[in-house]
Amino acid sequence: MTPAFAVLLFAAFAAGAQNALAGGGTFLTFPALLYAGLDPRAANITSAVALFPGQVTTGIAGLNLVSGVAGLSVKLLIVLSLIGGAVGAFLLMATPVSVFTHLVPYLVLFATAVFAWGSFLRKPPTTPGRASLSPRAAACVQLLIGIYGGYFGGGIGILMLAALTAVGMAVRQAGATKNMLASMMGGSSVLVFLFQMKFDWRIVIAVAIAAIIGGQLGVYLLRRINETALRVGITLIGLVLTVALFLRS
Repeated sequence: MTPAFAVLLFAAFAAGAQNALAGGGTFLTFPALLYAGLDPRAANITSAVALFPGQVTTGIAGLNLVSGVAGLSVKLLIVLSLIGGAVGAFLLMATPVSVFTHLVPYLVLFATAVFAWGSFLRKPPTTPGRASLSPRAAACVQLLIGIYGGYFGGGIGILMLAALTAVGMAVRQAGATKNMLASMMGGSSVLVFLFQMKFDWRIVIAVAIAAIIGGQLGVYLLRRINETALRVGITLIGLVLTVALFLRS
């Protein structure tokens, strides 16, 4: 086992735990895949494919809490997420590697800012169940999040949580619903990637298994770890990665 592969396995394990705890696992797998020798676009796609099984298991775990709201049904949210994920994936495949490499620092910066905002600045709805966003506007937002999710994906959980609570959904139901919708986005984008790109399946399978095992540890630690410290750590990783990518570009 090469040092790069060992680092990748450890990063995938930690990413699985991170996703179960607070999200942001991509901030670990993406740089680890870069270190393993993949170009930025391939690293982004490989990370999405490898972490997808974990998205599915997380989404299934909270299916009993998944719900819609008046004017915005679960079925519509699923359709918008599937379409958005596929559109984003096609856009990514159409983006030349050189262009995506130039965009990556800005995408990581945006994802880090979204994660930091959702972790430390975003205020919960003052009146649960009261809508501040219309169903039509929320549908448009969900489609845009789906496209972004298929293209890059960092921070989609926070974005969906903000949109779903703004349309009047209770936080607990919004959390379960965004997990399920993330798996829908992931599923349609991964399907596009599988037909459009060749993978090193040794890397994909290894990362997927390590992330799933890490996710089980994350579930165990969910009630035992300081979440604020974890979110600070994820934000710092995102900032360091952003600086490194800007210096590299």
